[in-house]
Amino acid sequence: MSEEVASRDGQLEKQDALEEAGGGPADLSSENHTVSTPEPGKQTEAEQSPASEIKDVEHAVSESIEANEGSSGEEKKEKQKSRIPEDLYYDYEELYSRPFTTEGSSIPQNLLQLSHSFGYDCRRRANLQLLDEQTLAFVAGNVLVLLDIRTKEQHYIRSCSGGGIGTIMPHPSRRYVAVAEKGKQPNIIIYEYPSLRPYRILRGGTGRVYTFVDFNREGTLLASVGSAPDYMLTLWDWRQEQVMLRCKAFSQDIYRVTFSPDNPGQLTTSGSGHIKFWKMANTFTGLKLQGILGRFGKTALTDIEGYVELPDGKVVSSSEWGNMLLWDGGLIKVEICRKDGRTCHSGAIQQFALDEGELMTIGTDGVVRCWNFENIDAADSVDDNGLFEIEPMNEMIIGRNVSLTSMVKNTIKGSTVWYAQDSNGGIWKLDLSFSNITQDPERLFSFHAGAIEGMDVCGYSHLMATTALDRSVRIFDFLSRKELTACHYNQGGTSLTWAPCMAHSNEGLVVVGFDDGVVRLLELFNPHSLRAVAGRSRSGEAELRLKQALKPHNAPVTAISYERNGTIMATGSVDCTVFFFVVGEQYEPIGFVTVPGPVQVLQWAPQSHERNTLLVACQTGHVVEIEAPGSDAQNDGSTYQLQNLPIRLFCFSSIKSRIKRDAEIGRRQAVKEKKKREREERLRKVKEQGREPTEEELHEEEDREEEEELQPLYIPNPPSPLHCAFYSQPGAFWLSMGGYDSGYLYHCKFAEQQSVDIVEQRDEPFFFIPVQDTEHNPILTVCFSAERQLLLCGMQDGSIRAFLLEAGELPPASMRAYWALSVHDNQYGSIHHLRFSHDSSFVLSAGADGNIFSFRLLEQEELQKHQAKIPSPRIGLEAEPAALDIADPTAYSIETAKQKLELERMQMEAEMRKQEKRKKLSELQSQFQKLLQQNQSLPEHVRLQRMELELDHRFREDAERVAAERVREVRRELAWEEERHRVSLQKLQERFWNSLMCDIVTVTAIESDYKVSTYRLQVLSSKFQQKKEHDQTVQQPSTVDQEHWHNKGEQKDPRNITAVQEGLAEPVVLQPQVPQAGGSKLAGRQAEKLRKAAEKAKRVRAKIENRKKEWAELYAAKPSEDCEDPEDVCAIRLATENMGDFKLKTAKDFTVPEHLRMNVEKKKAQLVILEEQIYQRKSEMNERVLALRDSKVALISLLRSLLSKLQTLQELLPMEKCLPLPSVPTLLPEETPERKLRYSRATLYRYTALREQVGCPTQEKEQEQTQDVLELLQRENEEDIHTEEELTHSQENTHTQEQLTELELEMKDVEEIHSLYMQDTLIKQMEEAVWCFDAELHLLRDEKLRLDVQMKLADLRHVTLFQELLLLKEFEKRENTLQERLNTRMQEETELRLKLEECKQQLELKKRDIAKLQEREKALTATFLASLGENNKFTDFLTRVFKKKIKRVKKKEKTSTEEQQEDSDEDSDEESGWGDDEDDEESESGAGVLDDSVCPPNCDPQLFENTVKLREHRLDVEELLLEEKKSADSLKKECDSLLKKEKIVQSSLKAAEGDLELFNREKQQKLNELDVVVPLRLHQIEYTNDDVVPSKLGMALVLNTAAVGRLQERIKELQQEKNQQRELYRHARQQHVQLSHERTEMEAKILELEARCERMMMMKFGKLVDLEALQTLSGSRTLEEMRQESRVREADYTQELKFWQYKVADARLAVTEVTREHTERLHRLNSLLTQQKQLEDKLNTRQRKMGAQFQGRRQVEEEERQRMQKLIQSQAEEIESLRQEIGALTRKGGHIFPPSQPSLPPIPTTPHAHMQHTHTCFSMGWRHSPSSSHEVE
Repeated sequence: MSEEVASRDGQLEKQDALEEAGGGPADLSSENHTVSTPEPGKQTEAEQSPASEIKDVEHAVSESIEANEGSSGEEKKEKQKSRIPEDLYYDYEELYSRPFTTEGSSIPQNLLQLSHSFGYDCRRRANLQLLDEQTLAFVAGNVLVLLDIRTKEQHYIRSCSGGGIGTIMPHPSRRYVAVAEKGKQPNIIIYEYPSLRPYRILRGGTGRVYTFVDFNREGTLLASVGSAPDYMLTLWDWRQEQVMLRCKAFSQDIYRVTFSPDNPGQLTTSGSGHIKFWKMANTFTGLKLQGILGRFGKTALTDIEGYVELPDGKVVSSSEWGNMLLWDGGLIKVEICRKDGRTCHSGAIQQFALDEGELMTIGTDGVVRCWNFENIDAADSVDDNGLFEIEPMNEMIIGRNVSLTSMVKNTIKGSTVWYAQDSNGGIWKLDLSFSNITQDPERLFSFHAGAIEGMDVCGYSHLMATTALDRSVRIFDFLSRKELTACHYNQGGTSLTWAPCMAHSNEGLVVVGFDDGVVRLLELFNPHSLRAVAGRSRSGEAELRLKQALKPHNAPVTAISYERNGTIMATGSVDCTVFFFVVGEQYEPIGFVTVPGPVQVLQWAPQSHERNTLLVACQTGHVVEIEAPGSDAQNDGSTYQLQNLPIRLFCFSSIKSRIKRDAEIGRRQAVKEKKKREREERLRKVKEQGREPTEEELHEEEDREEEEELQPLYIPNPPSPLHCAFYSQPGAFWLSMGGYDSGYLYHCKFAEQQSVDIVEQRDEPFFFIPVQDTEHNPILTVCFSAERQLLLCGMQDGSIRAFLLEAGELPPASMRAYWALSVHDNQYGSIHHLRFSHDSSFVLSAGADGNIFSFRLLEQEELQKHQAKIPSPRIGLEAEPAALDIADPTAYSIETAKQKLELERMQMEAEMRKQEKRKKLSELQSQFQKLLQQNQSLPEHVRLQRMELELDHRFREDAERVAAERVREVRRELAWEEERHRVSLQKLQERFWNSLMCDIVTVTAIESDYKVSTYRLQVLSSKFQQKKEHDQTVQQPSTVDQEHWHNKGEQKDPRNITAVQEGLAEPVVLQPQVPQAGGSKLAGRQAEKLRKAAEKAKRVRAKIENRKKEWAELYAAKPSEDCEDPEDVCAIRLATENMGDFKLKTAKDFTVPEHLRMNVEKKKAQLVILEEQIYQRKSEMNERVLALRDSKVALISLLRSLLSKLQTLQELLPMEKCLPLPSVPTLLPEETPERKLRYSRATLYRYTALREQVGCPTQEKEQEQTQDVLELLQRENEEDIHTEEELTHSQENTHTQEQLTELELEMKDVEEIHSLYMQDTLIKQMEEAVWCFDAELHLLRDEKLRLDVQMKLADLRHVTLFQELLLLKEFEKRENTLQERLNTRMQEETELRLKLEECKQQLELKKRDIAKLQEREKALTATFLASLGENNKFTDFLTRVFKKKIKRVKKKEKTSTEEQQEDSDEDSDEESGWGDDEDDEESESGAGVLDDSVCPPNCDPQLFENTVKLREHRLDVEELLLEEKKSADSLKKECDSLLKKEKIVQSSLKAAEGDLELFNREKQQKLNELDVVVPLRLHQIEYTNDDVVPSKLGMALVLNTAAVGRLQERIKELQQEKNQQRELYRHARQQHVQLSHERTEMEAKILELEARCERMMMMKFGKLVDLEALQTLSGSRTLEEMRQESRVREADYTQELKFWQYKVADARLAVTEVTREHTERLHRLNSLLTQQKQLEDKLNTRQRKMGAQFQGRRQVEEEERQRMQKLIQSQAEEIESLRQEIGALTRKGGHIFPPSQPSLPPIPTTPHAHMQHTHTCFSMGWRHSPSSSHEVE
């Protein structure tokens, strides 16, 4: 088996080498590209059936592979024999990657044995697969972990490349699993499951990393995609380990590739900023793979993590913002979101699953949602925003802090259980049945999420503690391979260490540093060892309890280390500080020191060192050694910073460039030495040969090339990062650097003399050790075994290296021999933590990929039988209170808190000193006041003046100046506060007072309790005015649209259009020519007669024109047959709207009338109108109430004046006659609410005083006490008002006791009577005024109550309208879309109708033009016939000339292209000439031999010319007629197409109207669902059952009483209208019968008159004539003159004709004589030619008898003769062609005759030829000489 596998591997390697030699795959990164392999078959994709498509593709793949390998029969047979058998398996032991050991290394290969994996790379894409119902598979670095869900056992498969595993994918049958690896030219290994034997190996698919693989639905094909640099997409026939197709998928990262489950041959890839759709097809040229890049269009570019292929070929993909994108044909069809624009998920969608007709999505928000697949498949955008809103059918929220990235379904058929990958460190079990029995989500496994930031092991047991940025701390038992406990905090952990045994009594203390600078001391214990305490549960094998929380830093804690004796703990942070603590039961801070950079490593000196120092390594390359502080080093000052600690500093300076330079120098020196030895050896051999060396041999080295210049020294800037540092000896240490300086371990030591300037200090290592293969793979961490015999190094590529130590040191030789094992991910799994267990039996590693591995050191089988020991709790732990934690990330650190306390102490001391100074100052002030009082008590002459008390006026001036400056300063300080309060007051006034049109003013009656109040009315906002203006502008176009909607079916009357067109296109009537005054050939009487006839004809024509216009107006005013009376139309419309079987609005088939249809704008207009009416009614009522208040104010002033008069009168009356004074009413506070806002400075001072009396309020009660102060202030103001208005009625009537006379008494009685009368009058007047005011208020109160009812109804109406508005806004988008569609269709219909009408008009005009041209043609024919006259012997000939059809050159203007078309015109002329010849032949065959292009003899040339001109006019008319007919036909076709388009548009218009109607019904149904409040009284309810009002009024109908009354009255009106209509119909019927009889009589009379008119025309003219034309005829002066001239010419021509007849007779005689002479000469010529022929025959006979000397000459002459004959023949042919062309030109109607020149003389070769030529000349002369032809005859 192994030999067969080896041979197969060799063949595959050879094949890969051939492929690579052939150039490899092409880089096809364009948007659309095709990759194909040749195929011999001819079947195309269109000929295949869908069911067998994938089989055909596989068959094509095998054929294409065979075609590539060779086409001969023998090679095919060999390949068939070499096909991989089905039962072939590889040996796993030979494939999997083993540890790498260098030569000379004595480390055994099985140094580390994998024990367990505690981590999970949860942030790797698709890192969770289900192999069977109980086995999960995921990748952990270089290991594939198979996890049993029930037993939690793990099985491992190592990578075969040693470079890691890229991705995994199980086969659809779950019989195989594909493991795609990483590394250089990685492979894809197919393992059989569950045997886990390697079944197939796929090679050469990518260069570095596989990112995703996928099987097709049948499992016969495998697709893979690679990462950088090639991004290769490869399709495999994986069973035969063959590559089907390959090409570059994209130029950025590809996340996924999948086959379409429903469309064989289709694939999809997605990744960074793209999605691509691939199609694999079997064509006649081979198998092809075509990719189409998805275009995002208006949608923002996004990374696509997940997608799903739909059965119809569409694809639904994810987006970064949480919405779904529906792709169709490479374009985004629609973006899917939730209602109101909410995203489908709060984060990115990671995966889609199409399961049983439902589409499920999982997102990073931890939610699984189920969507309706059919709605998504048919989704489409309703507007331009491209969004489709849909709500999920079901959803499951997994929990808080959950981020799902992938999900796999259970393999059990019908199961609804899924397993989900949580990127926050978990694997979940989900029941997605979404039913009543659905189970809650269950978290099966929990892991760290992200890189492991801290890891350490216990010093006495097999326990391990870890922490990460996922805010968790976990404890593991790596002996029993399980997690013991975990706890979570608010911040992520950044460092961790296990306290040594000497530092803690129970050995279970874990110290963890966190991201916010907090250090927590966690105590680990076994809870089962605690005493039972109420309320404490004992779940779990171990617990972590917070012992103490400290915050020494303000930045992440990066390192924690204990001193060698365990008495001091040091912590380092990114804030460049190292803090020291005293270790004890409670950790106490000692202090901190500042270091040059962020702390990377802390290491205390071992026990072997004398000095107890701390080695601090910073990330910037600085190393600091700090002496351990003692317990007395604590600083009691204001800071914890330690000042006097001995510190030594080392600043690393790069020496790598110098090392390389020295190595290069050494290499060159070695080369020189070697060359020198070779030269000496050559010279020695030369001397041994006994000869002297030549000059060239001696100076051979001088001719060699000069050495290259050495590279300059390089110092990296910024410096290389420091990764690791550890002590080697006192004062010396090793460093591992990264970046440029990696590849070496540097041995360094501190300088004896420390530099003063730390920034400028640079130190170099004194020794270095090169480390093999670490140039780009530095050492990040080191770990020594307990005996310091073994050194383990954690590398950046995720591997572990082991080095053997000699005496615990690092000699140079030990770093060259090493052992290495790839453990973590080779790309991002760098190892930062590496530890030996306390007994050195285990090695533990933690990497940045989140994986944690435990390894057994060699074989330790006995350790498997135990578990780690968990420390017992301290005594009394259960009774201790919980330690205080620091949960706030912004809490003060220890240093900051101490500085804060010190600052507060200093502030308190300063305040105490101020209080003492103030107290002393107040005592001095009191003493000074006493002295002033004593001074004032002294006599004036002894009293001291105030100026005398001043010791120095400068003190006072100084104090005043300082006071003024302080006042200005205080004002400047309070300027912002003052402005803030001013702006606040302004805002309050604008918000609560300026916005009020009227506040509530309550007017109270004087003698009753009646009150009337105004409405609290706000000012109409600017938005209201804008809305009102907008509604007014919107109503106008809506009215226009409505009119257009109602009148859309109306059309223009075609007869009107025809009449207008007739008026426009009416031909111009030719006016008769005005007779010329001079040059007349007629007599005066005849001319006068002609003039009168012309005038009469003109009057008749005008009369006829007027009559035609009247008839046109009359016909235009005539209504069409289908026209209806507008009044009838309005009545019918009114009846249609108000009569008939109407449905209620609640009916399903209710059709909303056009004028009742409602939209948002109309509803807003209704709201505006209602609000405006409410505002107006309330404003009117407020004005009346305020007017009433003003009248009350006036009344009070009147009453006060009357009361003062009454008081004056009562002073004159005795007490017993004085009536009680009526009380004067006062204005209550609610009647003048505006007084509340009136304040003055005194009011403000009073407010301050009251606030001080209440006391300084706390922050919680400030608002309540402020309100109390305002109430007190208002009460005082009211009391002041009452005291001001209170009238003192205390009257002290002092009656004098003086004696009065009788007259005085009488006068007094009179005055008393008058005063009593006036008293009664005034009191009555006051009472009447009060009564009138109360009555007016009572009436206004009643009106106000009625208005309140109306306003409540209006408010209810407003609420209803607003609800309807909200509902209409939901429908607005759809309605706008449908309305726009309807308007578009209506516009299209209107445009088509306009075009159709225009086309019909043009067609009508064309028809009339055609009719006019036909009339012109008839007129031309009539003119021709008239010109022939009677008994013309050339009638047939001229008729043939007139009717002859010839092709004419179109008359064109000379254009720039005319010259270019001359050749083509000449060709067309020639062709037309050939056609004319044919016509001539036809005409000659039937009409003799006359040429119709030449005027025949005895024919009038003028008549012939006239006929030719008429023919030209006729041809022009025919051409115009042809063009008009063509244009009419095109117009007719256009009309037909427009009619078809109109039908289509009408159907679409009806569809749009139907959609809008359905939408209005739906909207009306939604509006019907709104509740409308209608208050009714009991008497208004007439819906009763057995005279009892039912309990439910759901079936009742609410109607307006007035409407019911109108309907009842309408019944009577309709009855009357019915009777009236019947009467009208009877009269109209009688009138119709009468009009019909009259019409019949008129038609009969018209027929009789027409017959009579025809008889009279026949009697008078002998034929039917046009009377109108006859009336317009008049005498023509020209015609009369032409007649006279023709008679004169006829006489002249008669005489001339006789003269020419005599002359022709004489010419005929002369011709006869000449012909006779010519004939005699011809006979004579014939005899001479005969004699010549005889003589030539004799001469020829004699010549034949001559000798051979004449043969050559005769031959030459014969050739010359033949040449001349050929020349003559060609010339004869050319002459004949010229004759034919001349004849053709003469017959083209242009009257072109050939020139009368004799023909060329012939060459007299033979007598026969001469005769033939003579006859030809004779015939030509006869043809072109008509006179000679007559003579011959």
